[in-house]
Amino acid sequence: MQTVLIVIHLMVVIALVAVVLLQRSEGGALGIGGGGFMTGRGQANVLTRATAILAALFFATSLALTILANWTRAPKSILQGVTPPASTSAPASSPAGKGNLLDQLKKLEQQRRVNQGAPAPSPAPAQPEAPRSQ
Repeated sequence: MQTVLIVIHLMVVIALVAVVLLQRSEGGALGIGGGGFMTGRGQANVLTRATAILAALFFATSLALTILANWTRAPKSILQGVTPPASTSAPASSPAGKGNLLDQLKKLEQQRRVNQGAPAPSPAPAQPEAPRSQ
């Protein structure tokens, strides 16, 4: 069914391009129908009407192809591929190589300072202190 619709869609597209190119150019000089093939007012009305019909067919076949493509697709949840977050009550001492990146960086910094003999940084104050002038 989808193959038949695609073939019809392609024929409509080719016909639409041909009809648009046959129309008389009104200053843009892009149309090829400027000669004596379709010069009368009646022929212009036929080309305009054919363009409108082909455009409607193009729109209809595009919608039909979209509906047909989505017909067999199973509904998908936006949360389908999401993994649940880790528990918030993490153990106090996580094994080496585990934990998030910030924890690993803090451990590396502490190990580096211990190896260099520098004192460990003091913990941040519980409450912010007022700025002092020097």
